Amino acid sequence: MRTLHFAVVAAALSLAACSENTEDKAAATADNAGATVASAASDTAANADAAADSASAATSEAAANVDAAADTAARKTEAAADAAARTE
Repeated sequence: MRTLHFAVVAAALSLAACSENTEDKAAATADNAGATVASAASDTAANADAAADSASAATSEAAANVDAAADTAARKTEAAADAAARTE
């Protein structure tokens, strides 16, 4: 009977040790998952900022191109009007 009691206690301690090890590994896994999610969120924010900066630069460049095209059109219109006036 005493041997059975020791066997039961030894089995219970083994399960407790295994359970504690499992809990430790689960906690480590959860910590790693949390770090991965935080890193992904940080990367997403950085990529969004970079995309916004790129879009802003492209918009500024497009606006400059529109201004240049408008200036060219105005010069050509004025030149055509001058040429037309000279032919009259």
